[in-house]
Amino acid sequence: MRAGIGFVAIITVLVSVFGGIANAQTKQQIAWCERKDNPTADMRNRGCTAMIQSGKYTGHNLAMAFNNRCGAYHDKGEYDVAIKDCDQAIKLDRNYALPYYNRSLNYYKKEDYDRAIEDASQAIRLNPAYADAYDTRANAYSDKGDHERAIRDYDESLRLNPRSPINLANRCDELALIRQFRAALSDCDKSLKIRPDHPNTLLHRAMVHLALGNLDDASADFANVLGQKPDNALALFGRGLIKLRQGDTAGGNSDIASAKAARQDVAEVFAGYGLKAGNE
Repeated sequence: MRAGIGFVAIITVLVSVFGGIANAQTKQQIAWCERKDNPTADMRNRGCTAMIQSGKYTGHNLAMAFNNRCGAYHDKGEYDVAIKDCDQAIKLDRNYALPYYNRSLNYYKKEDYDRAIEDASQAIRLNPAYADAYDTRANAYSDKGDHERAIRDYDESLRLNPRSPINLANRCDELALIRQFRAALSDCDKSLKIRPDHPNTLLHRAMVHLALGNLDDASADFANVLGQKPDNALALFGRGLIKLRQGDTAGGNSDIASAKAARQDVAEVFAGYGLKAGNE
């Protein structure tokens, strides 16, 4: 599963509407619910719960409070409870795109990819310029193995937000999975110009270089990752493959064994790029 994109922080409508009549404590609760003042997920949860239970909010404003609490539960890893709050937000305002998107993220975390796609699609119907919804739908398509659809959604997201390093890296990965390595390399290069030394992007690029036979470039990227994370299983496996290709059988097998001990599916990840150790 790809790393989640995360919830969009909710806007300040609640403060502008109710800030004048709220006491100091309620203002703080509103700020927490709106993700202001760097609150923890528990603080956001408490703030939104106080607003929901206050009886002061109805309609769209109440939907925003439920949606924000959905986000807080998501960040606590309580996906089923989060979904129930997003359900409430949608019942209160069926034309509100954000809870569909947030619910799609929770379904994605539960690996219910079809429902994630359905909700992300509804968010896009309500807001065709919703780049994050395209991202989440692309992630779900990717994990279903539908890489062509994933690429189309990343294309659309990048049209809306062309300097997103994460989406450039994700499209790099998708292109590599359908063996379009040159196009993949271009996306990873663009991503790293925006966000240098990002480990996941460096891993994607290293694997692309390895698939293209650029051993020195792949080695440099794997070394960069291992400099940041010495026990990274993917980088160890990749370094092992390079050592094997260069004739260092003992060193290559040692790295590959360490990688497999750290991550059981590491060989499967590389196989997606058409990269295998000689004995596999």
